[in-house]
Amino acid sequence: MEILAKALGQVSLGDHVCFKNLAMFPLLNGPQREPDYLTLDEAMSKSYLHITEVSTGGSVPELKCTNEGDLRVLLLDGEELVGAKQNRVLNLTILVPPMSTIVIPVSCVEAGRWSDVWHELTAASTLHYSAGRARRMKSVSGHMAQSGSRQSDQAAVWEDIAAKADRLHARSSTHAMSAIFGQHQGPIEDYVRAFDSPSGQVGAVFAINGDIIGCDLFDSAATLRKLMAKLVSSYALDAIDLVKETAPEPGADEIKEFLSLVGRAETRAFPSVGIGDDVRLSGPGITGAALVAGGRVIHLGAFVLEEQAQREPEYPEAQSNLARPSRRRGFRTT
Repeated sequence: MEILAKALGQVSLGDHVCFKNLAMFPLLNGPQREPDYLTLDEAMSKSYLHITEVSTGGSVPELKCTNEGDLRVLLLDGEELVGAKQNRVLNLTILVPPMSTIVIPVSCVEAGRWSDVWHELTAASTLHYSAGRARRMKSVSGHMAQSGSRQSDQAAVWEDIAAKADRLHARSSTHAMSAIFGQHQGPIEDYVRAFDSPSGQVGAVFAINGDIIGCDLFDSAATLRKLMAKLVSSYALDAIDLVKETAPEPGADEIKEFLSLVGRAETRAFPSVGIGDDVRLSGPGITGAALVAGGRVIHLGAFVLEEQAQREPEYPEAQSNLARPSRRRGFRTT
C-alpha cells in the first residue's frame, strides 16, 4: 500500500543504542505534528475513557469502551487492561471516536480468573511482550482474512504465556501475564532507563541478540515518547528471556532491508473497529498491521516471524543475508 511505503520512506535511521542484549534503532525525521488524540493512559487519567465488560456475564474476546471526551483516543495493539473479570490485551490498534461507545476485540492474558476484581479495567504500564504480540497479530490477521473476526487464537495465547512464565520462573495463582512483568520489574526498568527518545523520533526497530524482532512507527514524535516505556518493556521481557553473556553488535543494512520488506508487504484493508482502516500486512517472513486514518498512518507495527528462517523468500530480491537462518529468527543484524 502506497501510504505505508511513503510513511516508511519519510524516516531515517538514527544512531542505535544497545543495552545488554537489546538494541534500538530510532526512526527519525517523520512528520512533526502534535497528535490530535489522547493515548489510553491520558484518556483514563482524565476519566474520559471507561472500559468494562460488555455485559454482566462478560465475554472473553470483547470489552465495551466508552469515550466521554471530545478528542479521539488511541488504543495501541498489545496494551494491557487489568481488572474486571480477567486481564486482557488489545488485539489491534484502535482510534476511538469522541463521545462514543464501541466494542473492542481483546485477548485474555489471565487464564485462571473469571471474577470481578473491580468493575472497570485500567491501563497497565506494559504491553504484551513482543514475541507474543507477533504471534497474536498473525493470528488476528488470519481470522480477519478468513471470517472477518478480530479474535486471536486464545488457547495459543494462554499456552504461550504459560511457557514464558515457566521459563522465567514467574508464578501466579491466576496465570496472569502481569505477574511475569511484575516479578522481573527491576531488570525491565533497567532496560527502560537505558533507552531515551531523541528529538524527532517517531518509531523504532528493536533487535535482541543481534536478531531483528520488530518495529513500531507513529504519526507523531509526541506519541512515541508517551508510549516508549511500554514498547521497551515489551521487548525487554523477551530480552531477559533470551539473555546471553555476549550479544552481537547490530548493523544498519539489515534494518533498512527489513523496513524495505515491510514497505513492500502485501496488504489487505478492513474497516477499523473505530476510525479509519485496519490494514493487515504479510510478506516474506513478516507480519504486521497498520491503522490508517485521515490520510496518514497513525500507527504501524511489524514483526519478524520465527518460522521465517525455514521459508523460501517470496520475492527474488529477498534472497540475501536476510533469508539465512539465525539462532532464533530469520533476520539478523550482524
